[in-house]
Amino acid sequence: MNRRERHRFDALLEEVLDDLPPAVLDLLDEAPLIVEDRPSPAMMRELGVESPEDLCGLHTGVAVTEQSVEHSGVLPTQIHIFREGIVALAGGWRGEDAEDRIAEEIRVTVLHEVGHHFGLEEDDLDRLGFA
Repeated sequence: MNRRERHRFDALLEEVLDDLPPAVLDLLDEAPLIVEDRPSPAMMRELGVESPEDLCGLHTGVAVTEQSVEHSGVLPTQIHIFREGIVALAGGWRGEDAEDRIAEEIRVTVLHEVGHHFGLEEDDLDRLGFA
């Protein structure tokens, strides 16, 4: 991803975040949003992902529904989103509606990972339209 595309993506991300309900934004204070071009090789190995474009987001840490005093030494929860995966899933930067498609994928990815933070599984997220 080049610098211009990264800037376009980040501007779309800001627009998407501005449109989210305040309660969702408050959740990002608990689980910070980390934006990267692609997942690290370690993340890909751990998840069994072969291509960085196959992954749009990742929730790391313990879901709120699973947290207990036993998790006091666990790394804090984070939500990662990956620019290249989101852009690829949205069909790339070509076309008059590219920014709309990418913004929608950003929105779905952020809400998907926030859902994982609250213990929702893939089937739950699919039923809600966030898979």
